[in-house]
Amino acid sequence: MQKETTGVHMDWESRYADRARGMQASEIRELLKLTQQPDIISFAGGLPSPLSFPTVDIAEVTTHIMLTAPEEALQYGTTEGYDRLREYCAYRSKKEGIDASLDDVVIVSGSQQGLDICAKVFLNPGDTVIVEAPSYLGGLGAMRTYQPKLIPVEMDDDGLIIDKVEETIKKMEKPPKLLYTVPTFQNPAGVTMIEKRRKKLVDLAHEYDFIIMEDNPYGDLRYSGDPVKAIKAFDDEGRVIYLSTFSKIFSPGMRLAWIIGDEEFIRKFVIAKQSTDLCSNSFVQRILYEYCRRDLFDEHIKKIRGIYKEKRDIMLSSLEEYFPEGCSWTKPDGGLFLWARVPEYINTKNMVAEAIKQRVAYVHGAAFFVDGSGTNTMRLCFSYASNDNIKEGIKRLGIVIKNEIKSH
Repeated sequence: MQKETTGVHMDWESRYADRARGMQASEIRELLKLTQQPDIISFAGGLPSPLSFPTVDIAEVTTHIMLTAPEEALQYGTTEGYDRLREYCAYRSKKEGIDASLDDVVIVSGSQQGLDICAKVFLNPGDTVIVEAPSYLGGLGAMRTYQPKLIPVEMDDDGLIIDKVEETIKKMEKPPKLLYTVPTFQNPAGVTMIEKRRKKLVDLAHEYDFIIMEDNPYGDLRYSGDPVKAIKAFDDEGRVIYLSTFSKIFSPGMRLAWIIGDEEFIRKFVIAKQSTDLCSNSFVQRILYEYCRRDLFDEHIKKIRGIYKEKRDIMLSSLEEYFPEGCSWTKPDGGLFLWARVPEYINTKNMVAEAIKQRVAYVHGAAFFVDGSGTNTMRLCFSYASNDNIKEGIKRLGIVIKNEIKSH
């Protein structure tokens, strides 16, 4: 029997909570929908290379888990996460200079969940958060849900400019609730905050009593230069919350990351996570731990560093060859991204459609600024495209930019 309809559609907009009305689709996710055609060379999404996935080892480890501990792997786990994996994350964080134990660590369903729960725990509508300009879109999106006031502070080749942070704070009626940073191989700019600034930022957080949320997805992906300790390594008060992930170094599809924080904060974080998903994927946690237990991880990271270093170098040399005079770009020591600038009179958002016509994609820079600035910038991801396509894609993009320059 056919259902009769009145022709009147539900008015959903009036029923949304205020925080939902302010939600915005990620420009990257929307752009990725346009780049699914196989003939488009995409520098848009920060996708790991399929060559980086240890598929054979994962298959072997998964079989082992199902033969030796299937009931435990398929059962609910604790909200905090699988203890052995938590211990491994604490151990792994020591190379960043972080002294953590099992009780300081919670396994989360990707860093994005960690960011969202932190924002849920800390932010009231109207609270002030200092963010980098430009900043990671996922971090901005997680915080915007809880309606804070986001204040951008500029960066340079040495990362967030801490003197500018202090200048900004002094102009405020009261200090910020927290500061959000991706200090190592920053997304989107690719720059790394130098150690001197990291120490100074911790001192500033103590002086003005704010929380630092340190997001470190790319720290293991260093191809040149000397390692820098995490901001958390200089924290003796527990005011730095540290997030890292297995998405960029193992598999983004497994959705596993970890957060390290002060014991009191961790207790509140766990309660908030319980109402979100009860626990992260127990099965995948066991697979990942077994992989780590077999001492496969360091060799795997060495392999993917080689893959990405080659891709970075090809993109840098291609930019030198094909981008016109008046353009500049960062030269990252690691990570997945670099940041390019074109002449100031060009709006890279307006070039996206023409670039897609030329079968190449990027993310325009203004998407990463809370104030809409950076209109002559773009983020280029070098991790996903094949080596040959990186060169061809930059060549196509160079033509688009040259044509745009000629039209002015």
